Amino acid sequence: MKGVMIQGTASDVGKSLIVTALCRMLANEGIKAAPFKSQNMSNNSYVTLDGREIGRAQGIQAEAARLEPTVWMNPILLKPRSDQHSEVVFLGKAIETFSGYAYREQFYEKGIEVIKKSLDHLKENFDAVVIEGAGSPVEINLKDREIVNMRVAELADVPVVLVADIDRGGVFATIVGTLDLMEPQERQRVAGLIINKFRGDITLFEDGIQWLEERTGVPVLGVLPFVENHMIDAEDSLSLHTQFSNTKKGILDIVVIQLPFISNYNDLEPFLFEEDVSLRWVKHASEFGRPDAIIIPGTKSTISDLENLKEKGLDRLIQNHVDHGGLVVGICGGYQILCEELVDEAGSDTGALNFTQKGLGCIPAITTFYKEKKVNRVIGKYHKCTGLPANQQVVGYEIHLGKTVVSKKEFPFLTLENGVEEGYFANDGQIIGTYLHHLFHNDEWRNHWLNMIRKRKGIQLQEPTFIRNFKDNKYEILASKIKSHLKWDLLKEIINQGSTR
Repeated sequence: MKGVMIQGTASDVGKSLIVTALCRMLANEGIKAAPFKSQNMSNNSYVTLDGREIGRAQGIQAEAARLEPTVWMNPILLKPRSDQHSEVVFLGKAIETFSGYAYREQFYEKGIEVIKKSLDHLKENFDAVVIEGAGSPVEINLKDREIVNMRVAELADVPVVLVADIDRGGVFATIVGTLDLMEPQERQRVAGLIINKFRGDITLFEDGIQWLEERTGVPVLGVLPFVENHMIDAEDSLSLHTQFSNTKKGILDIVVIQLPFISNYNDLEPFLFEEDVSLRWVKHASEFGRPDAIIIPGTKSTISDLENLKEKGLDRLIQNHVDHGGLVVGICGGYQILCEELVDEAGSDTGALNFTQKGLGCIPAITTFYKEKKVNRVIGKYHKCTGLPANQQVVGYEIHLGKTVVSKKEFPFLTLENGVEEGYFANDGQIIGTYLHHLFHNDEWRNHWLNMIRKRKGIQLQEPTFIRNFKDNKYEILASKIKSHLKWDLLKEIINQGSTR
């Protein structure tokens, strides 16, 4: 198989971003290159056309490669539900929740089997594969049953490029230490090094490049700059702080409740393009302040995160905000948290049958959790009772357990293309609940909602910012920037050689 595997000396060194750039660079040269990650751990997921779940990073990488994402690009997705348990999504469908120990003991052979099957499928249908590793390849306590790094490189029989993050410091030690901890046959598979997140004058690192190549015998393929505001959707919560660290101090103060098991927080990334918006992530009551609006995002463990809100006193602050006419939007798990009552009938959210918890009571509804998860892409229009443009299309996707039934006659938010009424809309949009992820990626809707806030504050209304026009261009910009700092011809030779050196 032609291809390469991008591994890292640690988590969050930039593997996902580099794979995204490589996918676009290869696509620009007419090479049909598929992204692949054997096992992803993230609550930030992507819904394929056939209603399956994969890691969001692989969905984005496929878009960069100008391909339609499929489950073969990420056959195993682990979605954390607690500190010790994760839901296993197997070929796009949730099958079971395991503890870390049980997963390692019971799932290894099944994991190897589906990884082989996925690689065979990609080999038959694509010119090359760009594989992303996970964490570090030399976690000694996990190596005997790992299915994310060198074992995958061996199954695919592709060379490895090792990436290190210079921004966190200790780059020489992490590279040399990682190589030293590899087995000889693993070490032989490493065909190149990439230094990522470099700041400042590259000429100051030339001696470092020479030392690394002499010390390791492995060529340095590039020293990549720290890419600010790249606007490529982040993969998981490790990237959340980085992704939103440069949020502007705009006049519109929007608070996002940072839930412990937050999922699909990329729902909020469009606000980074709005010049007058300040997006604040709030974990504790002391950080709450007096926001113009609150967004409660999705979560993988709704009742657990609801209880966390109550323990921290954030529930009372949100309720007081709503009682005084403040705007609030709940998306997916956030919608469920705003309800009057949550009933875990099947034990699918808490593990306890018929467990009941009081919600925040901002929406007169009961959410009941069933066993089956609903996953699909959605097209809809604003419900006629909302007073919003009835012919304006809204696009997104659903990933949720549970069904929410409104007990009082209020307005639904959307009418889906199958005629189903969805969500909750009250007081001219003061309170909104919906299962629709990517709601704020709809530029006209986001502008309408922000103009509601601007009108309340007595400031000038704005025209929409059409971020959808930037989507493909951001891949081009990223690829161009990365390519200019790579030994691209040498890397292409590594990719084309099709096996280890």
